Amino acid sequence: MGLATYARKRDFSSTPEPARGGRRGGRIFVVQLHHASHRHFDFRLELDGVLKSWAVPKGPSFDPAVKRLAMEVEDHPIAYATFEGDIPKGNYGAGHVDVFDSGTWEAIGDARTGLAAGELKFVLHGDVLRGSWVLVRTRRQGSKQQWLLIKHQDAYAGERDADAFVDPKTDRPIALAQRRKVWAGPRRRDRARRPRPPAAA
Repeated sequence: MGLATYARKRDFSSTPEPARGGRRGGRIFVVQLHHASHRHFDFRLELDGVLKSWAVPKGPSFDPAVKRLAMEVEDHPIAYATFEGDIPKGNYGAGHVDVFDSGTWEAIGDARTGLAAGELKFVLHGDVLRGSWVLVRTRRQGSKQQWLLIKHQDAYAGERDADAFVDPKTDRPIALAQRRKVWAGPRRRDRARRPRPPAAA
């Protein structure tokens, strides 16, 4: 898809979002909590020099039985992976952006083949999102591709969702130390088994 659509939607003289750039050097992923006209989580995977991006209205769920809608949006520059701040009113996507989680990802099989076929399986290595996941394309809604983001059953699966890692008072991502406490707590489904805590920062 490239960055032409991304650039066309933005006036970089009035938004602090990066126009381009960012270091390539591995497959990074980032999830951003975006308080735009509709609160959602932006899920992004680095591939072929850009961040492939999906808007996930309810955020990722760690429960394999829960399938979360993910609307494919325009590619973003790799520099966007560290973007936080306010997109001013009057601009596309106006509202506050926080980095919710970041790390690296690896495809299960060939990423380009999976993306083209509409079934991209991958493993995430983040502070919050970990283990095996899949994006499954379901249909086209207007000009946008509709996908489902689904957690696979593994050591990191459970009945939590993304909002377990968000402060309910501020609606901002909680600090890393607090995230570790969330991970250390027992899962409701099976209190005898606990997911491994994230690696030290």
